[in-house]
Amino acid sequence: MTEPRTASGTLPAPTPPSWTPPSGTRLILHLGLGAFHRAHQAVYLQRLRDAQVGDWVLAGGNIRPDAQELMRALGSQHGAYTLETVTPSGEHAYQRIESIAHVVPWSEQLDELVALGAEPATAVVSFTVTEAGYYLDQQGRLDSANPELRADLDGRSRCTIYGAVAALCAQRMRAGGGALTLLNCDNLRHNGDRFRAGLLEFVRLRGDEPLAAWLQAHTTCPNAMVDRITPRPGPGLAQRVLAATGREDAAPVMAESFLQWVIEDRFAGVRPPLERVGVQLVESVQPYEEAKIRVLNASHSCIAWAGSLLGYETIDQGTANPSIRAMAHAYVSDCVIPCLRHQQDPYPVDLGAYRDTVLDRFGNAFLRDTNRRVAMDGYSKVPGFIAPTVRECLEHGIDPRPALVLPALFLEFLGEWAAGRLRDPYDDQAMDAPHVRALLAGADAARAFACERALWGSAAGDPRLVAAFEQALRQVRAWRATQ
Repeated sequence: MTEPRTASGTLPAPTPPSWTPPSGTRLILHLGLGAFHRAHQAVYLQRLRDAQVGDWVLAGGNIRPDAQELMRALGSQHGAYTLETVTPSGEHAYQRIESIAHVVPWSEQLDELVALGAEPATAVVSFTVTEAGYYLDQQGRLDSANPELRADLDGRSRCTIYGAVAALCAQRMRAGGGALTLLNCDNLRHNGDRFRAGLLEFVRLRGDEPLAAWLQAHTTCPNAMVDRITPRPGPGLAQRVLAATGREDAAPVMAESFLQWVIEDRFAGVRPPLERVGVQLVESVQPYEEAKIRVLNASHSCIAWAGSLLGYETIDQGTANPSIRAMAHAYVSDCVIPCLRHQQDPYPVDLGAYRDTVLDRFGNAFLRDTNRRVAMDGYSKVPGFIAPTVRECLEHGIDPRPALVLPALFLEFLGEWAAGRLRDPYDDQAMDAPHVRALLAGADAARAFACERALWGSAAGDPRLVAAFEQALRQVRAWRATQ
């Protein structure tokens, strides 16, 4: 039997950080300094800085060795960069963001991130994770057979969010650190609750009950909803920033003008006064989360998959196609809105107005948001973004076909990918799983897809689902034939 390891694993203890928060400040440590964080959370912290409200600073770094060139560029600029925003009508604005006080260089053992997490001034550790980065199986438990997660469980690496946060919290526990809020900034439904469950399962699988007890006593994980379309920066962004501001910037970022952040007010200790700068602090994020995930995220994927089937490069091209826009509109109008109103009526979000705003945002041709970016990780998006609406349609006697058009588009998209006919590469780690490839290669992929429990949960194989999915697939194939 393998001897249980502490949450720091077999890796050496972290060295002291090369940078510490300035005296009298509170620190938010963010894991994942990608474009979304820099166009979203860092912007709200800039607003606090500009308003001189509180003494909060940001620091952050990546837990994987990707984007090293960008990280070096951001570090050379002392964390500062320019944000370009653009409205659907093409109005551009430029803002200097200086809220990131320190960029943490990557190291295999995440020394400095771990050490900063243990600093007394650190009050919040936030992170941006993709759906696949939670490593959850169809029961919502950790997929401990995943090689990356297995390596972290065995103490051979710290490349997952669980390995990184567990190491950070273990060091904080040893240092006698106080309360800590662990804050998700991503699209997973019930993200705080699900991360907390995964983290506790992770440390218990390692046999570290003292850390599990410390986490339960000293941390909270509020659910949160984030929203801002943030494309990967294109090659012309730096030139536009230079022309508009006169500043050479090696790490600019662009986003739409729309911005939203909703957080449950369940912070473990001191919290930043985010309500002063436009963040919605609520008792429950669920109605906002459900509207955003089902309306925006699912429709985004719909347009990306449909547009890819027609050879389009960007989201706005698909949104401009009346037939694609009509599919997204029908999905929301005929399925999402009735289902959400079954949950709560009146609903705290004007769902019809939100649908129209979202589609207008998708039509922003100036963002050049790519289908490749939005289409990625589709296999984990179907159960998270679409399947709940399908199950509720079946439960309430609502025709599920407008919702099933979306996974039908995805199955057609996968067929084109498998045949090598897509315009762009497809990024989805689920495609490495043998059973997924076998599902696509079978004689009746449509029925197999409709019976896949990992996609549909309790509704998998329901004769009503199978029949409606087959009809939706025929509808999608007829649509393709007319394009």
